[in-house]
Amino acid sequence: MLTSSDASSLVMDRLGDWAGSQGVTVTSFYFDYAAQKAQSPANMLGAVLRQVVGGLGEVPGEIAQAYHNQKQVMDGRGPQLADIVNMLQNTVSIKPTFICIDALDECVTGYRVKILASLDQILRSSPGTRMFVTGRPHVEAEVGKRLSGRGTVIRITPQRQDILSYLHHRLEEDTIPEAMDSSLEADILDKICKDVSEM
Repeated sequence: MLTSSDASSLVMDRLGDWAGSQGVTVTSFYFDYAAQKAQSPANMLGAVLRQVVGGLGEVPGEIAQAYHNQKQVMDGRGPQLADIVNMLQNTVSIKPTFICIDALDECVTGYRVKILASLDQILRSSPGTRMFVTGRPHVEAEVGKRLSGRGTVIRITPQRQDILSYLHHRLEEDTIPEAMDSSLEADILDKICKDVSEM
């Protein structure tokens, strides 16, 4: 059974394999609920910018100068969000780019608004840029609205049989088999399948 992160990794791996021979840059960012506060819009888009620049072979003068200027002020404060968006717009226009974002639903709501607005700005000015975004269904409307409806939604829902097969496989790997009886196993299978089907 593939989780959303597994599916996302598979897409990114395939894109990466294809991109190498096509002169395309592939970037990725994974949101993590446990690191929400650290994953601000500037940090997230800064990470994407670093990946884009890393694929260029040489750092554009504008970006090198911006980072040099920021080191001179306020104890080396990083570039602000507007500066990062501007640099991303300029660098992704150099060659086609895929921006892959996994688990957008794990992003703080206030951050998500700014990130999607920034990505919309980048997409509007860079027709060669494509995005792949994963998240739970409750962010679908927000993504559609903030990215000006420029997207296709593909819903992936778990199949009960896939979940059961995965759970049986994991239970067979249990290192303490005597701790499990058939009643407990049935309860585990029933409860997890029910909970997953409600996601």
